[in-house]
Amino acid sequence: MHGTHGLHGLHVLVVHNRYSSAQPSGENRVVDEEVALLRAAGHQVDVFERRSDDIADRSLLGKAAVPLLVPWNPAVRSELAARLRASRPDVVHVHNVFPLLSPAVLAACADVGVPVVATLHNYTQVCPPGTLHRDGRQCTECVGSAMSLPAVRHGCYRNSRLATVPLAMSLAVNRRRWWTGVERFFCISAAQRDVLVRSGMPAERLAVKHNFVPEPGTRRAGDGEHLLFLGRLAEAKGTRLLMTAWDEVAAAGGVGLPLVLAGAGPLEREVTAWAAGRDDVRYVGLQDPEECRKAVARSVAVVAPSMAMETFGLVVAEAMAAGVPAVAAAHGAFVELVEDGVTGLLHRPGDPASLASHLRRIATDPARNKEMGQAARRRYEQNFSPVVGLERLVEGYRTAIAGRSGGVDAPPVTNGNTGSPRGTRAGGIGGK
Repeated sequence: MHGTHGLHGLHVLVVHNRYSSAQPSGENRVVDEEVALLRAAGHQVDVFERRSDDIADRSLLGKAAVPLLVPWNPAVRSELAARLRASRPDVVHVHNVFPLLSPAVLAACADVGVPVVATLHNYTQVCPPGTLHRDGRQCTECVGSAMSLPAVRHGCYRNSRLATVPLAMSLAVNRRRWWTGVERFFCISAAQRDVLVRSGMPAERLAVKHNFVPEPGTRRAGDGEHLLFLGRLAEAKGTRLLMTAWDEVAAAGGVGLPLVLAGAGPLEREVTAWAAGRDDVRYVGLQDPEECRKAVARSVAVVAPSMAMETFGLVVAEAMAAGVPAVAAAHGAFVELVEDGVTGLLHRPGDPASLASHLRRIATDPARNKEMGQAARRRYEQNFSPVVGLERLVEGYRTAIAGRSGGVDAPPVTNGNTGSPRGTRAGGIGGK
């Protein structure tokens, strides 16, 4: 047994390839917030990371070699194994390994015999780009297939067949390593877990652990002054759908409130042109986290009209923390986050008329909206607060440690949505 995982603090090593800083990354934030949460509770947390930003500093040859390291980076295996032997953590928590770390991190943990938990932030276990979304609609062609050939054929990653090949290869060659080398997978919603179980992933190792959201420090006072879309300006996030729906709302006389859009992305030019010269739309660009929190707390509602099946939906949970209801698409994780008519409203996915009518409803009944905001805050406290987040995290770690050390009946990890048990004890690590 490693370290001191009795009643004392745990020693956790977090493994993460940080996404490019050019775009705000929800995943980077979740990792940083979990690390801070664990440290504040007295656990020792070390970090083993690579940064996608560093690729720009590589030589031409070094840049060309990056795709070759996606399926397997041998240098990372030896470096991490040496680090594990020196520090002997109780558990390793893996987040993103693409593109510079690779699943070689799992081999390093197996080499040293340290148990692993992994958070699945997206669908990369069954879909090379991780989105289950292609050409403006849902796509599950690769789910359950060993080779992910459709993804290569369609060039699903960055619209490039060449760029998709390393991801598809990594999936094919590392599938068994993931499924046997990780004691406990944290799915960030039951909707995500269901897709992964259907794809053949080992159900007993998949636990639902919703992301937590820190206390925002500011909550809504009064009725709010705008509707807010906060996120990446992209087709998959429902940006165009929202523009169509809002034009419909405006054509019927509007709701007496502006729509504020904050964020950046491929549709930025289109959004800028659409918002120009209108007093019912404001595009404010990329905002820093403090500005985002203020904008959320001043909202009548946040709008999350995603076309893709979201695995979580941080902006909805952040709105709940501020006592603000959401209007969201009725699929993916949103159906767990938003109780329709109670903590917000769910519209028919991809349907602009449905979205328009829900925007009108949420903006034109202040008394009902206030009740929804209060219910949303209560739901946040019960399911997405730091206290609950810490409890679920530590419970998952202890389950993994008990499973790895041969503990017969590790406690079940409960599903944050309903409180029902999810999964049984984790099995030992299989073949390398």
